[in-house]
Amino acid sequence: MLADRVKTLKPSPTLAVSAKANELKAKGIDIISFGAGEPDIDTPDFVKEACIKALKEGKTKYTPSSGIPLLREALSQKLKTENNVEYSPSEIVVSTGAKMVLFLIFMAILNEGDEVIVPSPYWVTYPEQIRLFGGIPVFAELQEDNNFELTLDILKRYVSPRTKAVIINSPSNPTGAVISEENLKKIVEFCIERNIFIISDECYEHFVYDGAYMVSPASFSKEAREITFTVNAFSKTFSMTGWRVGYVACPSSYAKIIADLNSQSVSNVTSFAQWGALEALKNDNSKAFIENMKNTFSKRRSHLINILENYHIPYSKPKGAFYMFIDLTKYKSNFKDDIEMSSYILEKGNVALVPGSSFGKDFWARLSYCVSEDTLSEGVKRINEALRSL
Repeated sequence: MLADRVKTLKPSPTLAVSAKANELKAKGIDIISFGAGEPDIDTPDFVKEACIKALKEGKTKYTPSSGIPLLREALSQKLKTENNVEYSPSEIVVSTGAKMVLFLIFMAILNEGDEVIVPSPYWVTYPEQIRLFGGIPVFAELQEDNNFELTLDILKRYVSPRTKAVIINSPSNPTGAVISEENLKKIVEFCIERNIFIISDECYEHFVYDGAYMVSPASFSKEAREITFTVNAFSKTFSMTGWRVGYVACPSSYAKIIADLNSQSVSNVTSFAQWGALEALKNDNSKAFIENMKNTFSKRRSHLINILENYHIPYSKPKGAFYMFIDLTKYKSNFKDDIEMSSYILEKGNVALVPGSSFGKDFWARLSYCVSEDTLSEGVKRINEALRSL
């Protein structure tokens, strides 16, 4: 008999959408997929070459469970230089992607009945992982008229004596919202006063637009650093989604526990993948690669905004990441739910997208603009035609 904790576990809807799209493509059907949160730009050659070099040099054995020392040293320098927060290498744990890092954090800090505030719309994995470890996700409803930005006033409505942590995901998946420095500082100071952990998911840190910028919560003060788990990965920044290299930086007492959990689960990140990640941090061409990718997504974002406005499809304007959250609520009377609506768009328009209910917002939808401008144009055209034919 299965454990109770897994009986309500749901598969990742974003991966499910991508799998369905690929299945239809394999049958020869012309499917446009807006489902995957995965850059369509290849991993840099210099990262691949470093990995190949490591393989040839026999760097294929177990590594320390926290990650190879050189990688953690480079991450320590990266956090100091780019995020204005100091962590020693011993306060950094490398694991198999940010998703596993979050899994380990929740395992380490949650007791039965602990509440974690999850700003909604949210990334699909947060509530599932929280529930797995006996926690209760408390959804803080964000407002579209504020571009889904979390503020202290909103946060306060959902805090209780059982609140253990709050998730900060800025830039956000799925909305692209970026929390302003002013709002974030107020949230951090409040969490310090209430002794509430901050779990800061910073995977989209480099993808910001229109003058927006990302601030790490841990950078505000020593006290902020003491309550913050700074989570990041190589997946988005260096287009290394399949490599599965993520990390967390946090005070040493927590890092030790997370490292122990890592050692008793995955042992360590694939050794040669870590050498590729190290090269990503140290190579002289890395900044140019990131800037090029950011510029590409910025152009696609502008292009997608123009298309949506031409078809009069409402949306929340993203300040970061590479997603567009669109409002399809005017069609809700035609469907029992937005899963049925997404199935209709897939069948009628040959377009795969992730329904908003997966992110906590019914009859909205997330479009990933990790595709060409021509594909964006054709895909939105198909969505519009499918819905207008109702």
